[in-house]
Amino acid sequence: MKGVMFDFSGTLFRVESTAEWLDGVLADAGQVLGAAERAGLVRRLEWFGALPGGVAPSEVPAGLQELVDTRDLTPELHRAAYTGLTRAAELPDGVSAEHLYDRHMSPSAWAPYPDAGPTLRELRRRGIPVAVVSNIGWDLRPVFREHGLDPLVDAYLLSYELGAQKPDPRIFLAGCEALGLAPQDVLMVGDHLEADGGATALGCAFHQVPHLPVAERPAALSPLLDLLPS
Repeated sequence: MKGVMFDFSGTLFRVESTAEWLDGVLADAGQVLGAAERAGLVRRLEWFGALPGGVAPSEVPAGLQELVDTRDLTPELHRAAYTGLTRAAELPDGVSAEHLYDRHMSPSAWAPYPDAGPTLRELRRRGIPVAVVSNIGWDLRPVFREHGLDPLVDAYLLSYELGAQKPDPRIFLAGCEALGLAPQDVLMVGDHLEADGGATALGCAFHQVPHLPVAERPAALSPLLDLLPS
């Protein structure tokens, strides 16, 4: 392997928990919910998968499935899909779906996995180019800049900028072209077997990591270094 493509959410970074997400918005609004009401709202938000990058939905409300399926193609679709899922959780007065949506795009809402920085720095030391390939409806570059990892990324391939989302081969091909490498020389690293593993259709190798909270996944990226030239 001569280059690496990484997924973003659940691979290099993980978004804050649903409870932290809600608490941040409540604090900004100066609003307090009772313990039972707060716990119930967290459960409903998770049931509908309202937090981008968080828990996958257990139920998609009627009329939202097409939006959910195409959400990563434009910023407008992404916002509409997730604010729709959020409203389905029956928000109390004073809690805004738009405010919740906006918070998840804040760099402070995301934390890198413990071995993300060390792995990217080692790849840079070895001269191995890196691309981030993400299904997303907003610009994630500020997240990398905030956490000091942007200088370690050579290219960003974002679905909303390309008009194609994984596992569409076009987004992986664009990643390989950005790295200046043939697909068979590129390793794709991601947490989703179908979406990220779709790179294998082009001839890329694939390394899967588990989508877990940051504290529960200290060293899933480090082993990929053994697959790459030193």
